[in-house]
Amino acid sequence: MKVFLCGGGSGIQTTEAYKRLNEVINHSKPCLYVPLAMEQEMYDSCYDWIKEELKNINIPSIEMVRRGDELANKNMMEYSMLFIGGGNTFKLLNDLKVSGAFTNIKKYMDNGGVIFGSSAGAIIFGEDLESCRLDDANEVNLNDISGFDVLNGVSVLCHYMNNTAEKDEQSKGYLLELSKHRKVVALPEEVTLFINDNKMEVIGDNPYYYFENGLVTRQRGTWPC
Repeated sequence: MKVFLCGGGSGIQTTEAYKRLNEVINHSKPCLYVPLAMEQEMYDSCYDWIKEELKNINIPSIEMVRRGDELANKNMMEYSMLFIGGGNTFKLLNDLKVSGAFTNIKKYMDNGGVIFGSSAGAIIFGEDLESCRLDDANEVNLNDISGFDVLNGVSVLCHYMNNTAEKDEQSKGYLLELSKHRKVVALPEEVTLFINDNKMEVIGDNPYYYFENGLVTRQRGTWPC
């Protein structure tokens, strides 16, 4: 398993994470980009964004899917990596589960595939989506909000401490209450977690935040579990 969970940053914020990504991929295969968390009319601009974002990654090309069923039918082993971008987390997970792409991604992940999830694309790899209910509207009425759970019982929130002081305080209060019955890791945009088989790497110099038992600890450079 090689899964990058990015706090949602771009450009200079993700430079070190992309360097690490470039070290572990097969450079002879293209990237498969998944913009499904965004609205469909934005996909073309999303593709322009990802081309700029990954310009220093050594890959021959970037392919993009536009529907969940298209992703469900892909042979993902033909790609160097799967890049899942941000947007509405509930829309993304719903599209993946309704289409069957969720199962295809899990198979790819379990067979050693490389996945880079950013923002919503990272949150779906936590235990569930309870962590982002304050940030994202569940307009698709998704009932099964369970994620890929790559952190063994820890949910994920992104863009933490990158908002207004008022919003950050609201998020902190919500996560403290949620952590009484669920563990949550909250990632600023400058931090990426890399699950590299049985090892955890923390990429980025900024701290991240770990919520458990109604308490929060400020972490830097190491994983608390």
